[in-house]
Amino acid sequence: MAGYLIANIRVRDHKGFEEYRKQVAPLIARFKGRYLVRGGELRPLEGNPIFERLVVLEFPSLAEAQRFYDSPEYAPLKELRLSSASSDVILVDGYSA
Repeated sequence: MAGYLIANIRVRDHKGFEEYRKQVAPLIARFKGRYLVRGGELRPLEGNPIFERLVVLEFPSLAEAQRFYDSPEYAPLKELRLSSASSDVILVDGYSA
């Protein structure tokens, strides 16, 4: 079953975050992940959501998503992201009927 990494990102340093974006995409692919959502227009429909930049990554499993997030390869990129943006990040299992 697929696993998803979902992030709501609030960019403070656009130059630093752009560098993160350039470097992280190939690493996500190496961990068999792919972008389902990468920024784009947000249209709130109900409630008072506080989304700024929404990212949804799909991995083959929740374990693979966790392996990416915890990897030594991602650690320096995570630091770059944390220095240029604040984020809410979760991992969630996909649905299988």
